[in-house]
Amino acid sequence: MDAKNAIVSKTMSRIKGKDTKIEVLLRKALWHEGIRYRKYYRIYDCHPDIVITKYKIVIFCDGVFWHGKNFHEHQIKHNSVYWDNKIRRNIERDLENTIMLRDNGWIVIRFWEDEILHDLCGCVEKVKAYIKQISSLDGIR
Repeated sequence: MDAKNAIVSKTMSRIKGKDTKIEVLLRKALWHEGIRYRKYYRIYDCHPDIVITKYKIVIFCDGVFWHGKNFHEHQIKHNSVYWDNKIRRNIERDLENTIMLRDNGWIVIRFWEDEILHDLCGCVEKVKAYIKQISSLDGIR
């Protein structure tokens, strides 16, 4: 392995899939509001970042790069074919998971990384609005 690949490999090994900065921020904010949840609770073949089982709500905290926000605008310089395929597959899998969960009665909320970082209160309010909506429906039944 040459020096350049070693640096890339070391950098990539530090990228976390769980307990990312944005997930922790959102979870703490939800907990502070009294919203209880499970982390990485498996639903079928899917592992959402946050699951509020009581209301059948799943929340995904999607990184801008990894999940392809404005994907067409990114200029990947190294190994672009690999990264293009990888990110496109991530986008497809996100859509498949969303459809599968919604078809099985779950509410799916997806927040982008920049949305959580710049409008955390708005994200929490969105979750609270869904909970309020579900709670009011339960009162009707």
